[in-house]
Amino acid sequence: MTSVMTLKRKRVAYPAYKPSCIEWLGSIPSAWTVARLRFLVKANPSKSEIRGIPLDTVVSFVPMEAVGEYGGLRLEQSRALEDVVNVYTYFRDGDIVIAKITPCFENVKGSIADGLENGIGFGTTELHVLRPSPFIDQNYLFYLTISHAFRQVGAAYMYGAGGQKRVPDDFIRDFRHPIPTIDEQRAIAAFLDRETTRIDALIEKKRQQIELLQEKRSALISHAVTKGLDPNARMKDSGIEWLGKIPAHWQVLRFKRCIEFLTSGPRGWAEFFSDNGELFVRIGNLTRDSIELDLAEVQHVVPPTGAEAVRTRVRAGDVLVSITADLGSVAVVPEHIERAYISQHIALARPISKASHPRWLGFSIFSDSCRNQLRALGYGGTKVQLGLEDVQNLVLCLPPRVEQDMIVAWLDSKIGKLSMVIQKVQDSITTLREYRMALISAAVTGKIDVRKEAI
Repeated sequence: MTSVMTLKRKRVAYPAYKPSCIEWLGSIPSAWTVARLRFLVKANPSKSEIRGIPLDTVVSFVPMEAVGEYGGLRLEQSRALEDVVNVYTYFRDGDIVIAKITPCFENVKGSIADGLENGIGFGTTELHVLRPSPFIDQNYLFYLTISHAFRQVGAAYMYGAGGQKRVPDDFIRDFRHPIPTIDEQRAIAAFLDRETTRIDALIEKKRQQIELLQEKRSALISHAVTKGLDPNARMKDSGIEWLGKIPAHWQVLRFKRCIEFLTSGPRGWAEFFSDNGELFVRIGNLTRDSIELDLAEVQHVVPPTGAEAVRTRVRAGDVLVSITADLGSVAVVPEHIERAYISQHIALARPISKASHPRWLGFSIFSDSCRNQLRALGYGGTKVQLGLEDVQNLVLCLPPRVEQDMIVAWLDSKIGKLSMVIQKVQDSITTLREYRMALISAAVTGKIDVRKEAI
């Protein structure tokens, strides 16, 4: 397998450079010229050019979620021209589309449009469209628009408030960038096509490695909480077809018998949101691949007084379960947590401490057997959800408390090691993505000379 270090070999510079007179850019190859994009592209072309096309013509429709990061459009949707022509952003095969709203712009959403239905596309109004002139290569232009400099400088020009900031048309037209000859542009684009394909293939292999490790972690948990650790233990029929045999001294019971009470957060917390104050736990704080509570990004509240606030305040050892969105995501509240409250989308269960180890219950709900139960019970239309009764009636296994403690300790050790490996692979993916962006930026700004490598 290609290593990161193999990819990151030293590359040569151009023989001679000159000042670009652009502060963020510095020097550029002496044969290159600096030009504004307005002289190289047609920005946001007019819909008048498709006037006369029958209104029942089928065209591609591209919502923002179908625009890939660092390239790619999902062309799963199509609509009649009459349904989109007066509302959405127009483009056609060969155009470059760029997300203009935060955070999509910063996340490098953008692509070359290709393979559109009848060669025509319409998409979200939050797109800028660039049509290359004969003086700029389509692929070189695409790489320019996903380069670090283009996105960083564009972000500085954003206007608006909060999550509604946008990159203005003027930024696109007035953006100044070094431009080589058309043949050299094609050589740079060919080099980047090859190198980014290699990097993407390596990233995909690492993603597959993470998936396998996550599957191993899930299987480890599911086996431990339904079969135990002793391969020689005497087994009995659980009486439940999907559960099968369990250790003879274990119980099968419902979740409600393991807890003191179960509740969920009230509606209306948004009016108490604050820039500081006490923690407010939402579904995003329940990770999808562990039972740990993730407080890296957390909302704060100044809670109201009264019984509702007291009822929904979490304590160390509470088990939190998502009852909307990703059903069954679970977290166990750690020791020494600050004062915190839960949202209406989370069920809070307080274990009977003498009978049930909180992390045993967390691992049990995380297991395939409980998650499958919860997903089967989910109801609703576009937003699947659970009732508290669904959570309290979960069927799970319960060994003696001493054995719970032993299995929890074993799982924490094994999962900790797996998580460290997963994190290392994730870190290497981050490194590859950063290298990919640096390589693109260096090539399109002339910091490295790739002409011979493109041959």
